[in-house]
Amino acid sequence: MWYVHVPWKDRGDMKTSFPIIGMHCASCARLIEKKLKKTPGVTDAMVNYGSEQASVDFDEKISDIKTIGKAVEDIGYKAITQQESEKTPEQIKEEAKKRELGDLKVKVVVSSILSVFIVLGSFPEWFGVSMSPYVLLLLTTPVQFWAAWGFYQATWSGLKNRAASMDTLIAIGTSAAFGYSLLNVLTQKPTLYFDTASVIIALILLGRFLEAKAKAHTSDAIKKLLHLQAKTARVIRDGKEVDVPIEEVKVGDTIRVRPGEKVPVDGKITDGSSNIDESMVTGESMPVDKKVGDPVIGATINKTGTFLFLATKVGSDTMLAQIVTMVAQAQSSRAPIARLADVISSYFVPIVLMLAAATFVIWYDFGSFSAAFTNMIAVLIIACPCALGLATPTAIMVGTGRGAERGILIKDAQALEIAHKTKVAVFDKTGTLTRGEPKVTNIAFMDNLEKVDEVKAAIAALEKNSEHPLSKAVVGYIGEIGGIREIGVKNFAAIEGFGVKGIVNDLPVLIGNKKLMEKEGVTSSTELNKKAEMWMNEGKTLAFVAINKKSVAAIAIADTIKTEAKEMVDGLKRMGVAVWMITGDNEATARAIARQAGIENVMAGVLPQEKAEKIKELKNDKKSVVAFAGDGINDAPALAAADVGIAMGTGTDVAIESAGVTLLNRDLGSIVTTIRLSRATLSIIKQNLFWAFAYNVILIPVAMGVLYPITGWLLNPALAAFAMAASSISVVGNSLRLKGVKI
Repeated sequence: MWYVHVPWKDRGDMKTSFPIIGMHCASCARLIEKKLKKTPGVTDAMVNYGSEQASVDFDEKISDIKTIGKAVEDIGYKAITQQESEKTPEQIKEEAKKRELGDLKVKVVVSSILSVFIVLGSFPEWFGVSMSPYVLLLLTTPVQFWAAWGFYQATWSGLKNRAASMDTLIAIGTSAAFGYSLLNVLTQKPTLYFDTASVIIALILLGRFLEAKAKAHTSDAIKKLLHLQAKTARVIRDGKEVDVPIEEVKVGDTIRVRPGEKVPVDGKITDGSSNIDESMVTGESMPVDKKVGDPVIGATINKTGTFLFLATKVGSDTMLAQIVTMVAQAQSSRAPIARLADVISSYFVPIVLMLAAATFVIWYDFGSFSAAFTNMIAVLIIACPCALGLATPTAIMVGTGRGAERGILIKDAQALEIAHKTKVAVFDKTGTLTRGEPKVTNIAFMDNLEKVDEVKAAIAALEKNSEHPLSKAVVGYIGEIGGIREIGVKNFAAIEGFGVKGIVNDLPVLIGNKKLMEKEGVTSSTELNKKAEMWMNEGKTLAFVAINKKSVAAIAIADTIKTEAKEMVDGLKRMGVAVWMITGDNEATARAIARQAGIENVMAGVLPQEKAEKIKELKNDKKSVVAFAGDGINDAPALAAADVGIAMGTGTDVAIESAGVTLLNRDLGSIVTTIRLSRATLSIIKQNLFWAFAYNVILIPVAMGVLYPITGWLLNPALAAFAMAASSISVVGNSLRLKGVKI
């Protein structure tokens, strides 16, 4: 949900975000933002016209969130700050938008039909239809004061708050045309501009209708995520299975999921196993095997088996809800590149009003009243801060939504904007480049060893008594190659820093490092030592096995590199990004892993608390944007220190919170995709800003009549209205192209 629930006790500065209904242009957003910032208790506010969303920071002076909503409603807009009945704020907003779109459609149809008759009657010499001026007045009045009533409401609201918007320009321009025509009807003068007023209103309303339809698609990603959630859950209560609405599921409930059903909430499997399709949340296309103890994510689809799971997170705490919230907040955030457009838009309307007045004066002095009046209206109508206001947020909305569909969660617009500038990428080793789980990669037995199966069984029996991760890796490997048998172990002992020992089948067995073998006086094997040395040069951890003081086997254990790591590194290099690896491991192990990934630059022996300093040093040395990818708690400072922090979706909450980008799909290749997405989004934003600026720079002077001395051209106000509507629609349409860009 886009609404962020606020706990009302034990809080300092808090943050909330909520949808706003009724905004027509970027000036509306600035007016609401200005009003919110003046509200006592609000420390900061940001209103995004593209996403129609407000984000507000406030303190303890605000005891009820309705206070914030009332501030918005006082200036003529509707803020959805509370959940009403069973409907979420987002659902309420969607319903309100549908009603608004329906009303707008009716106004477009009615005003267009009336405008056709008004134009026909205004030019009898062209169309042969003669109408009385009083009939034209009658036809124009509903267009001016019913269809265009929203313009007057917004203008009045703006004037009360000492602000002007695009609605102000439209209201002044059309009212001037209507008022002058009305005066001429009453004084029986022939010059009428009813056609100008009605056609302008009809065209602007049509433009807004088409813009609203197009903008609806910029939030498709959010809508898809919201529709993923299951509606009911089969909960076991009092020994019976009952279907309950998803809203009634509580933490601690045991829930059954059958094949083909959606997992209703987040939890942990307690009985059974299955394959689960997590693609709708993580972007990962292959189903994931799940067994007892494994976590499950709400909204994912159970493919095969039936299982029971314990609900651990419900409502707004589920991963899906958090993803929706983060995507919505990212779409509502403001990219640094948008600041220039914001500054220009804030001065735009007053400048246009002055230019319109200047146009009237100049044309009245050197031409005629008719030309002065027509050109003034054209200047008022042609000016379009809407295109500037839409240029950045619409592209950000589509870009962040596109990322969410691919399992890339972008925290804010700044992260999306800056990612394309990345010139240095630093990767933590364990859990990021590697799987973070030690595995046996090699095992070798003495060539002349008899009863190999019994040796395997002895290794497994001894290691099963240890909780060490390396011991678990050995037991798992022996199980895979079929060497586990139930054998008793006597006198088991774990020797910290060395290994384990015990009596198996009445023989002393040792498993550990070389130091343990030397300490216990084990007879070494030349052939095993050669293999062990080769594995050590590959950066692997070694364990030797001795039975009755004789070396019988050697085991190599390593944290294996992720399969996509090499391809990802190659992709970054092709994009001109220098790749580094940082780790606390020794130089030999670090270099061995780095070689497998194709990384030449390595920082080894770095303590967790030193990672952030190393990132800062790299930023200063390279004088360029540095990205850091990690997953652990100890990576959080480095993620925050980097220009672009990238957290792996399998990481800790604190790592994800510190990062600007989170890879829910766990795929390293998504880092390359993120940079491509950033480049594509910034390209679209720059195109939007260029055309929005160019539109105003070129067409406002044309509307003022600068081409008239050269070509004899003057811009008809109706054409100005059409061009103004077209500019906003083109910006939204260009942003929607991001949906088809290959990333």
